[in-house]
Amino acid sequence: MIRNRRATYFIITILVIILGILSRKINAIPLFLGDVLYAMMTYFGCRMLFTNNSNRVKVFLPLLLCYLIEWQQCYNAPWIISIRHTTLGHYVLGQGFLWSDLLCYTVGVAAAFCIDAFLLNISNLKSEI
Repeated sequence: MIRNRRATYFIITILVIILGILSRKINAIPLFLGDVLYAMMTYFGCRMLFTNNSNRVKVFLPLLLCYLIEWQQCYNAPWIISIRHTTLGHYVLGQGFLWSDLLCYTVGVAAAFCIDAFLLNISNLKSEI
């Protein structure tokens, strides 16, 4: 059962990553959607690693990670700026601190939590039948 959950969370994480990359490539999609998807990816990635946690931990851990990554953008040492100028570094570490990103992360984790609760209810219903 745990392996099945991990595989499900892995697939969802990959799909959210793809959607996040596409959101940065298509100009018609607002930029804030990428931040929401980033938080969702963090949530499902944490769920993949830690499958049996309380609801508080499910929400707190990805929020903490997202907030810490956003706050580290205030640090501007040359070595981290050079990492941020790479494609992967830009996607993972971002470019500059924005208060609005914290709101997007909160919305993204909340949305992922709701999706997760919905998926778990569906899988629990299937196991009961």
